[in-house]
Amino acid sequence: MKFLLAVSRCIDWITDRFGGIAKWAVVLSCLISCLNAVVRYTFDYSSNGFLEIQWYLFAACVMMGAAQVLRVNEHVRVDVFYGQLSSRGKVYIDLLGLVFFLLPAMTVMLYLSVPLFVKMFLSHEMSSNAGGLVRWPAMFMLPLGFTLVLLQGLSEIIKRVGWLTNTYEMNLQYERPLQ
Repeated sequence: MKFLLAVSRCIDWITDRFGGIAKWAVVLSCLISCLNAVVRYTFDYSSNGFLEIQWYLFAACVMMGAAQVLRVNEHVRVDVFYGQLSSRGKVYIDLLGLVFFLLPAMTVMLYLSVPLFVKMFLSHEMSSNAGGLVRWPAMFMLPLGFTLVLLQGLSEIIKRVGWLTNTYEMNLQYERPLQ
């Protein structure tokens, strides 16, 4: 179990790094949006490239940040019954959701998104808008994001199994791993 917990810590570290990139993608997207508005209204000039790079950065924010949201357990959850469960019950519900829903869904999404990315990368597909950008960087965010969530799902499974076997301590009151 110690080896698996080390793997989990490594995955969490990777997730943190990509979460940091996602934060900067938000900042950059806002700056580009502001700059685009100033240039458009001051100099009466606009570019579809400015708009598309904002979309690409938003894709980076969502797809790279999703694993971080899962890691800190801030994802959307319906707490009608979950909040009433004991800590052990919560861990079992988390495990069932991770194993039977998250992992299969991310595997399918990864399987479906990789061919799309490869096709766009090999064909150098461009936006049909005048001044548009090449599309593969935005499409790359899909398999990257699904891979990160899949890995983080594995990390969360390891931590919950570790908690059940008393080899990992989690603070279930706040639903975040102890540091």
